[in-house]
Amino acid sequence: MHRLTNKINANMESSNLHFLVLSLIISSTMPKFVSAQSSFRRQWCSDTTYAPNSTYQSNLQAVLNSLSTDTRITYGFYNITAGHEPDKVSSLALCRGDVPVNTCRNCIKNSAILLINTVCPNQMEGFGYSGYCSVFFSNRSIYGKVQNVVDPWFYADRPPVTNTRGFSDALSLLMQSLKNRAGSGNSEMKYAADKANTSGGQSLYGLVQCTPDLSKRSCMQCSQKLIDYFPSCCIQSNYTASGVMLVLPNCFVRYDINSFYGNVPDDPLPTSSLNISPSNNATTSGRKSNKTRIVGIVSIALGVSTMLLATSIIFSILLKKRKLRKSWMVKFSKDEIEEIKSLQFSLGAMKQATQNFSEEYKLGEGGFGSVYKGVLPDGQEIAVKKLVKNSGQGDAEFKNEVLILAKLHHRNLVRLLGFCLHGKEMILVYELVANRSLDKFIFDPLSRQSMQWETRYKIINGVARGILYLHENSRLKIIHRDLKAANILLDEDFYPKIADFGMARLFNFDQTQTQASKIVGTLGYISPEYALERQVSVKSDVYSFGVLVLEIVSGQRITSFFYDEDNQENLLSFAWRNWTEGNASYLVDPVIQPGSSTEILKCIHIGLLCVQDDPTDRPTMAAVDLMLSSDSVTLQVPAQPAFCTEDQNLPDMLLEWSTTTKSSVRLEGGSINNVSITELHPR
Repeated sequence: MHRLTNKINANMESSNLHFLVLSLIISSTMPKFVSAQSSFRRQWCSDTTYAPNSTYQSNLQAVLNSLSTDTRITYGFYNITAGHEPDKVSSLALCRGDVPVNTCRNCIKNSAILLINTVCPNQMEGFGYSGYCSVFFSNRSIYGKVQNVVDPWFYADRPPVTNTRGFSDALSLLMQSLKNRAGSGNSEMKYAADKANTSGGQSLYGLVQCTPDLSKRSCMQCSQKLIDYFPSCCIQSNYTASGVMLVLPNCFVRYDINSFYGNVPDDPLPTSSLNISPSNNATTSGRKSNKTRIVGIVSIALGVSTMLLATSIIFSILLKKRKLRKSWMVKFSKDEIEEIKSLQFSLGAMKQATQNFSEEYKLGEGGFGSVYKGVLPDGQEIAVKKLVKNSGQGDAEFKNEVLILAKLHHRNLVRLLGFCLHGKEMILVYELVANRSLDKFIFDPLSRQSMQWETRYKIINGVARGILYLHENSRLKIIHRDLKAANILLDEDFYPKIADFGMARLFNFDQTQTQASKIVGTLGYISPEYALERQVSVKSDVYSFGVLVLEIVSGQRITSFFYDEDNQENLLSFAWRNWTEGNASYLVDPVIQPGSSTEILKCIHIGLLCVQDDPTDRPTMAAVDLMLSSDSVTLQVPAQPAFCTEDQNLPDMLLEWSTTTKSSVRLEGGSINNVSITELHPR
């Protein structure tokens, strides 16, 4: 019994010792941070409240749990929603741009708990700002919108500046520069901080930051609203504040004569709270002394171990980030990164937009990857092209796709909205065009009924203007090389948008033509000089456009005639024969209602001019655009099209050519995201 009692006492002492050691570790590492981040410099709660145990409260608690436990986000911006209207809860949480990831997570966690459970315990909206982060929740849709529910709050340090010479001018220039730079940030961070010097020799430090869900314009408007407060609060004739901070839920600005950014400590990850039991005081002094000695030794050992572990974790994170940055630098130079960083989406944002690339969101797939429909938090619909690893679209092609297409802006081109580059993941983000591709309409027996001549003529004109822009009016001379009906998308008003500029390649060759090392394209749209001699030029696109025009007029695919054993005639020879025999109307789609014969015949004429065998005989796209827009232009007599002679039979020649030539040729009629190869001629 005596031995059993001693054993129990020993176990109790051991348990108390463990608790005491943990208490010392926690008390030495946590209170300083928690106290600093558990009180807000600015807080606000709405007047509207929710009922206890309501659905809204459950959703709010779900948001709180997510903010407190989410460790996936490393860039300091959280946008978490829960539930459905009218009980939907939306939240925005933002860390200052220079705050390390662990400190950020600690700040978000503590601020969310404090705001939701203590500061605004039953309010439907609340906002809290500490020095390192801010948290805002609401029952309204808040993503991408400047929140004006809170009056701008400012804090001005004293004493005032004594050397004010040039202070106001230097501050104005600094804040305007930071405002522009922050607004030009990307979807993960809109942050800028820098230093300036006044003409009087005074150092001046400034910072501007917005929640990255805001557009560039909204971010600049939000920060400008705060900057506009300077004259009334802080910069006056008889008083100049030495440091000022102004805050709104979506943005904050700060300046100070002392440096305040870039030196934030990286605190350890949040530790679960422990219910500490009081130690047993009924011990002898000798035992207490031994215990103290043991506690000191164990505390030091555990403290050192904790520091080593934290250092190891931080080093691993920094090393990983460095590797990712190195990967970035392989693809983009420093100047290029500055140029395109506002177009970058995070991988998390892409997963959220596509429901983790759900099959239900998939629009199509091809050799280089899959295309998904996506919805951004602000409701904007996007098309997300997720490239398959080792698909053939490498780093250089991805780089050119982003750098070049980002500079192309034309009504008749699909717009590139951005990209995602995360490790080995390469994703392109485009505007989502409301209707399907052209081939789904003109070649479908039912859908083609709605494609009357007015709509078809509008499409022909739009495609011509889009190609003209690529050839002559964009910053680079771009040859698409895969123009076809499947790569023409139609918006809600059936205006065409040329798509699929994938794997764009830059060449330093003659501006008129060059010999391609690899032939790519789609069977039937490839010009003869390109197919047989690898000669590529703007006239290659003109040829493809001519084929496309004849398809739009006839409602027949260029490949429709290819594999009919009883009829070796193809669409070009069919069009040519009926044109020369005076029966051009035989080519017209029978579903087209009569009344536009002049325009239809002109388009057939233009189509035949574009598919002539000799590329020098084909018109430029500028000439084509003039022919389409003017009734006074006299059209030349077309020569016989390519692939219309016995010794130049299209199916036989292309079959032989595709098996003996380094090529990447597809049959027409693939999915909506067949990827083209684009040649670019620098001007």
